[in-house]
Amino acid sequence: MTDQLDIDRLLDDPETRVVVCCGSGGVGKTTTAAALALRAAERGRQTVVLTIDPARRLAQALGLRELGNQPRKVTVAGFEPKGELWAMMLDMRRTFDDMVRRHAGPERAEQLLANPFYQTISTSFSGTQEYMAMEKLGQLAATEEWDLIVVDTPPSRSALDFLDAPNRLSAALDGRMIRLLTTPARAGSWGLRKVVSAGFSMFAKAVSTILGGQLLADASAFMQAFDSTFGGFRERATKTAELLRSKGTAFVVVAAPEPDALREASYFVERLSTESMPLAGLVANRTHPVLADLSAIDALAAAEALERRGGEGDGTDASLAAAVLRLHADRVEMSQREERLLARFTKAHPHVAVTTVPALPSDVHDLTGLRDVGNRLAGA
Repeated sequence: MTDQLDIDRLLDDPETRVVVCCGSGGVGKTTTAAALALRAAERGRQTVVLTIDPARRLAQALGLRELGNQPRKVTVAGFEPKGELWAMMLDMRRTFDDMVRRHAGPERAEQLLANPFYQTISTSFSGTQEYMAMEKLGQLAATEEWDLIVVDTPPSRSALDFLDAPNRLSAALDGRMIRLLTTPARAGSWGLRKVVSAGFSMFAKAVSTILGGQLLADASAFMQAFDSTFGGFRERATKTAELLRSKGTAFVVVAAPEPDALREASYFVERLSTESMPLAGLVANRTHPVLADLSAIDALAAAEALERRGGEGDGTDASLAAAVLRLHADRVEMSQREERLLARFTKAHPHVAVTTVPALPSDVHDLTGLRDVGNRLAGA
């Protein structure tokens, strides 16, 4: 039998230092992360939530005009938690810039920041957002200002990108081909000539055509300046990866009760197990439980009877009641479909604790809404 995910036990445990909310896009990770952080603060934790979602609705829900790249304390009239709640939104470019300044000297940092090749990779390189989310997590953990950090992972094509990003970005910047193509000009462009002499003239021509000679020169200058800081770059990624594997971290996989989202959740659960990363459980978000003890068949039969009666002149009340019964029948069928999908997931992963969160009638737009989500997460 599948265990119930005990959210309050997770949040109250002083050994829980990081909670990572992950899952495919559009399943409610951001709202879940904010609700968990709010509930933790109200239960006495010094909490900061790191969101990746650029939508302003979360800032508004927290009573803030906007969220920035540094944590801001949530202070709203009437909001007096036992602990504290802080919130921030990842600014990918600024986080990358800060990392460069931290690992390079002032002069070298300015060279890197002004380099066109750096300006390209810092905003559009595959995996940059995921890596910077982990970088910011590492920064927050290093300050030891909060005893709980809640992380909303980026809306990637795959939730696994968050785990893969540090290795992928490091491998790309440390790759043999990029270093060969960007060998310093003082070597007389030996690297590019070696590629050509090795029989790759067509490839080199294609690279030059696609990237352009100027970008190759920019890349060369970038790698020269970046070489001395790359060790710190990789060391930071390694430390954050170790943090994610530590006992103080708990992954909460969020999924909607839909085939694609649960399939993604299943992949993620398996990956966490393979990587020996601590999984707290699954949040099945936006479910549609049945609110009345009436089967779909009985509801449809009653609706048809009322509609016949309405046709005989009983007025609009019968028609309205029939419409409600048909809506109930649809709800029952939806609920049964969701239960089948969740049963398939739990059969494949019987040891994964699960909690279900009923869908709200409207979007969350204030602390009251987030508190309601937190109550539902905790089964209250």
